[in-house]
Amino acid sequence: EVIQGIIEKGRQVLVVAQELDIHPNVLYRWKREYLLYNENAFPGKDHLNHRREEINQLRKELESAKEERDILKKALAILSNRSQ
Repeated sequence: EVIQGIIEKGRQVLVVAQELDIHPNVLYRWKREYLLYNENAFPGKDHLNHRREEINQLRKELESAKEERDILKKALAILSNRSQ
């Protein structure tokens, strides 16, 4: 709501920051995020935005790939020892 007021009503960031007793850089960052992501900029605690979900999925895939790699390394070591 604060950022919408700044954008839609043309309120000055410095004035709003003083009213809210927060650093103006916080509002500038929020404004930048809002302009980039619109309503998805601030998903809240219970909702992960699309990028966060993608990052979590990629981390799971990476962990799985590492486990598969480790299993293959162990299998190769066992087979190498048997052939000697």
